[in-house]
Amino acid sequence: MKRKLLFFSLIATLQLSAQDYQKIHNKAILVDTHNDFLTQTMEKNFVFDTDIKGKTHSDLNRMKEGGVDVQFFSVWSDGNQLNPYNYANRQIDSLDAVIKRNPDKIVKVANSKELLKAVNQKKIAALVGLEGGHQFEDDLGKLEVLYNRGVRYITLTWNNSTPWATSAADETNPEGAKNSEGKKGLTAFGEQVVQKMNSLGMLVDVSHVGEQTFWDVISTTTKPIIASHSSVYSLCPHKRNLKDDQIKAIAKNGGVIQINFNSGFIDPSVDARESAFLEKHKTEIDSLTQAGMNPFIAQESIYIKYADESQQLRAPFDFVIQHIEYVINLVGVDYVGIGSDFDGIFLPPKQLDDVTDYPKITKALLEKGYSEKDIDKILGENLLRVLKANETN
Repeated sequence: MKRKLLFFSLIATLQLSAQDYQKIHNKAILVDTHNDFLTQTMEKNFVFDTDIKGKTHSDLNRMKEGGVDVQFFSVWSDGNQLNPYNYANRQIDSLDAVIKRNPDKIVKVANSKELLKAVNQKKIAALVGLEGGHQFEDDLGKLEVLYNRGVRYITLTWNNSTPWATSAADETNPEGAKNSEGKKGLTAFGEQVVQKMNSLGMLVDVSHVGEQTFWDVISTTTKPIIASHSSVYSLCPHKRNLKDDQIKAIAKNGGVIQINFNSGFIDPSVDARESAFLEKHKTEIDSLTQAGMNPFIAQESIYIKYADESQQLRAPFDFVIQHIEYVINLVGVDYVGIGSDFDGIFLPPKQLDDVTDYPKITKALLEKGYSEKDIDKILGENLLRVLKANETN
């Protein structure tokens, strides 16, 4: 009898725990600062408001199912794109078309007030992040046009440098490009870019930038900054990750670090194994790119074709939580959030297969003893604080 009572008590506890985390997740405002679905639209003609489960990490209905309240959609092109400004606008056009077809589910918002209104109406609040400053073509007028179209952050560089800012990829490469002044970091024009963004109320994003660019941003900005999709260097020493002094500087600035899910950025064992996988299939990748395929899409097709191999590269789920906790332990719970990089990465961690799996993060944080208040901050309130602090009216 005692065993039966113990069994039923355990079942009741587990059911209560499940109800608690789902309730907390649904109540919180979940903000993801980086989703690359628009690239999937441009390169593969995937349509966001259709059922494409198993083909992408995201679609409109799955995003709703995962409890996403606020999504920054990334607008991306590499440094070789012809007319990157026009290409950026086409991506925004594709998002606008989805919104026009689904006004009851998703709406583009311009500020925190409109964002909260959308959330209260049970709609996804959509904003845009420009991944790579090369896309406004060194023209502050074009930057302002993009702001008026919904861009609310700019990642100053992608892996390629601009004439006015050097990237992490270049700063860590002895043969990497320098800025137009022949050095690393921001040029005088780069400082003007940061100042212009500050004046508009556009978040300065330091994911992808080099260390010197980072420190130049810190000394230039008058507003809190973000790292829209970066993780912790001390746990995984990748050039795309943030070192402790950078994390501390962002916290001192009042900004926020949004943790990236990419397995290679959270698990230090992945990089070498992934490089071996790509080297094994290099001939096939080269063949695809020589035929005119975008190099990013060419690599992605290999991950899909050889799924049994590539799935073995994925990091354990708990590594995401470790990176979140590292930031919390270093600078406090007010300076960390989520920037998944879904549909822009090939290898999300195990158990985080797509956007429907976000509640697992809430469950893990709850099991580790975080309060509902702290979970709310991690899931979105920290980012919302920074967004509001950047607004000019």
